[in-house]
Amino acid sequence: MSAALETVLARAGLKVTANEFLTLVEDAAKKLTSPQGDPAAHFNDAERVALSEAGLDLTPLGETEADPRARTVAEQAVLRDTALSVNQAAERIGVDTSRIRHRISERRLIGWKDRGGWRLPAWQFTDTDVLPGLDGVLALMPVDQPALVLANFMTTPQEDLELGDRPASPREWLLAGGDPQRVAALAATIGTPA
Repeated sequence: MSAALETVLARAGLKVTANEFLTLVEDAAKKLTSPQGDPAAHFNDAERVALSEAGLDLTPLGETEADPRARTVAEQAVLRDTALSVNQAAERIGVDTSRIRHRISERRLIGWKDRGGWRLPAWQFTDTDVLPGLDGVLALMPVDQPALVLANFMTTPQEDLELGDRPASPREWLLAGGDPQRVAALAATIGTPA
């Protein structure tokens, strides 16, 4: 399995060994998943009744059912592995590390604190700079959303952003010179009911 995993990681452009990646997955699983296999155990009797009446199924997964959390755990591991350190971000865009920290504090870049310091999602950067129009987009992104939610928004094609004859991701849209205000308006709705 290790050789197959290393092949997949290399094709995806991830510079990590199979063992390092599996450690990232394990860490993400610990953070994102509950060790409790029975969802109903998290609630008291009244809450279980209310949730069941609302249509939620609180039965544990069967032995043959795929765990829906697996995709999130893998995405979290990739997000963490591809994120830049403050030093890497500063080097990429040609500024001092203090400028990166200042941009984070002003919410002109987003990141999270991890072992060893700040981690900044790679989707915010080009090869030599920050994503065009990023300041305006981040200004309207909800601050209460996890980094993975924001990464998925920025890298998933949106019907409201078309390049040619296909929907584009906000990242693609901005890289192609699209109006950042269109992305900012969409970003403002992250986490709100549809």
